[in-house]
Amino acid sequence: MSISSRIRALAVALAFVLCAAMLLAPELRSTQSGGSNAEKAADPWTSAQVLHAAEFAGELGGAKGADSPIIFYVGFHTLFEGGHIPGASFYGTASKEEGLRDLKKSVVALPRSANLVIYCGCCPFDKCPNIRPAYKALNEMGFSHVRVLVLPTTFAADWVEKGYPMQKGFEKVNGTLKKPM
Repeated sequence: MSISSRIRALAVALAFVLCAAMLLAPELRSTQSGGSNAEKAADPWTSAQVLHAAEFAGELGGAKGADSPIIFYVGFHTLFEGGHIPGASFYGTASKEEGLRDLKKSVVALPRSANLVIYCGCCPFDKCPNIRPAYKALNEMGFSHVRVLVLPTTFAADWVEKGYPMQKGFEKVNGTLKKPM
């Protein structure tokens, strides 16, 4: 096969791929936008229960004593160790049954009116596997003041890079790791 024949064959194949892509593009767009709308509709919290980073950082600076929120990180252990909001507690990854179980055990003695804030930040918020199960579990337990910190991109991009307060690792007590709270 000559070089010009190969070039023609590649051009035909490329034209075929481009045509197929153009035919499928409207279908893909409607599926993608429909999916994100369905996810938005599936969020179990109200707009009043949503916190944004700047708002929450300000709240943390002014909260004292009983007014201070109880913060739960519901994402992955390694990310928590790498950096988290000061005072946040980690009891397990909420996308895993044992993580949800540990989260529930950690809050069972709290008053149902406690000021709870949950966050993750492992990935883009609308794709997070942890935040929705954690919210649902706390809501089903009867907590009436659960708020969700929305970090649209990641904790690193939406919190750390903005210069909001952060701490790393776990606290050590008597040589063993202690989960804050």
